[in-house]
Amino acid sequence: MVIPSVGYWWMWLGFVVLVLVMLAVDMFLLGRQGAHKVSVKEALGWSIVWVSLAMIFNGALWWYLDGQMGRKIANEKALEFFTGYLIEKSLAMDNVFVFLMIFGYFAIPAEYQRRVLLYGVFGAIIMRAVMIFMGGWLITKFHWVLYFFGLFLLLTGVKMFFFVDAKPDLEKNPLLRWMRGHLKITNEYHGGKFFVVKAGIRYATPLFLVLALVEFTDLIFAVDSIPAIFAVTEDPFIVFTSNIFAIMGLRAMYFLLADVAGRFHLLKYGLALVLMFIGLKMLIIELYKIPVVLALGVVVAILATSTILSIATTRNLERGKVS
Repeated sequence: MVIPSVGYWWMWLGFVVLVLVMLAVDMFLLGRQGAHKVSVKEALGWSIVWVSLAMIFNGALWWYLDGQMGRKIANEKALEFFTGYLIEKSLAMDNVFVFLMIFGYFAIPAEYQRRVLLYGVFGAIIMRAVMIFMGGWLITKFHWVLYFFGLFLLLTGVKMFFFVDAKPDLEKNPLLRWMRGHLKITNEYHGGKFFVVKAGIRYATPLFLVLALVEFTDLIFAVDSIPAIFAVTEDPFIVFTSNIFAIMGLRAMYFLLADVAGRFHLLKYGLALVLMFIGLKMLIIELYKIPVVLALGVVVAILATSTILSIATTRNLERGKVS
């Protein structure tokens, strides 16, 4: 079984080049500003840039497919891209909450957080590309694996819903304990460096520990998000492009929400419900294939409701404290 895809080799190559160019702009041109605290204005600007690029890409894809394969295919693939992008973007919110906890635990200076997240996003792109192609290969060889993905997402969503307030204990994190037991680590930060050499001996800085934990965290979340997008489409080009666009905007999203994340305390319940819905969608696919437009509507409704309730309850609590 070969999963049909709308992506030709030149489309894959063009997208990869686009991603590399944007990373280069971020790393080298914008990096000349040096270590600095990312303002809300800067984060908002970059968030608009990434969302706009994703929508422009989706529009260009629709235009191309409309001319080559017809309006029906163009509408179908554009809707799949948008739905997958929205799901991945919303699930990335959970990463933001964990990043806040990690940075707070290590007391990372605000001016170095950008550097950690930049390399974190680069690593996440590579890891997710590997996982997407592995997932696509598994589906081509063993289509029943979709049911496994569905059950996994359903159970993950149930667990997240009932243990949403559970705080991970970083002191017991196996990766952190292993690094502390096997690496020579400095007690202080050395600017934005991940490693330093003292008396001919290489030491890791606390910034490297944070980067490793950020990468490990994204790997764990990718185990949820990658199967989720396969519930929307099995087209590897749509899966890859929508996922990568969502990840590219993760860093800007973090700085945009860092100071107001507490206001969205109910959003995690919404994300849990999204995972449960997507898992159920995959499990009943042989009985009833939920249309992509209906799935998009359900996801939007869940996220909008949880966001509005979060803001409303936060305002009520603030008014109660004032009075």
